Amino acid sequence: MPHIPLPEGEPGIVSLMVAFRESEKPLNALGQAVMCGPSSLTRAERELIATYVSHGNQCRFCTNSHAAVARRLLGPRADIVSQVLSDPESAPISDKMKALLVIADKVRRDGRLVTPEDVARARAAGADDKAIHDTVLIAAMFCMFNRYVDGLATWTPEDPSVYEAIGERIATKGYGSRFREGPTPPMAE
Repeated sequence: MPHIPLPEGEPGIVSLMVAFRESEKPLNALGQAVMCGPSSLTRAERELIATYVSHGNQCRFCTNSHAAVARRLLGPRADIVSQVLSDPESAPISDKMKALLVIADKVRRDGRLVTPEDVARARAAGADDKAIHDTVLIAAMFCMFNRYVDGLATWTPEDPSVYEAIGERIATKGYGSRFREGPTPPMAE
């Protein structure tokens, strides 16, 4: 049960964006810029970082949503998502991604934990300054999103098809496209 009245039938952050339109546009613009804008990281790599951070924060809605986006973008390599969430060091991802996930995890816990050695490892594995920057920003942004979703106890669907639909929408249309078209649902008490 959400801590505040939110639109019925709208999951996670979607319900918050529907209920609070003044924050919808800037949050979606930030998501679109960071996750879909120019980067030396692919969209799938960025979604994998978002999923990993959300999983570490135990935010089920964001983990499931962004895992679905990453799987959609990875196509035949979709099983990498589960492998990364289970054990990133043994997952079949590049050394660059392994180093960036270490940075993302440290930012998730406390940004001050990132060391010059972590950055040097990422650079040695092929990460440029933009990839390092984007990793830190994605981790920080998803910590905010995770806390926003969980701090207000938004609805987290159990049905995997909900997340598949979210993954399809974000993978094909980006951030800012509505989960459902039509009028705003009534507020739940």
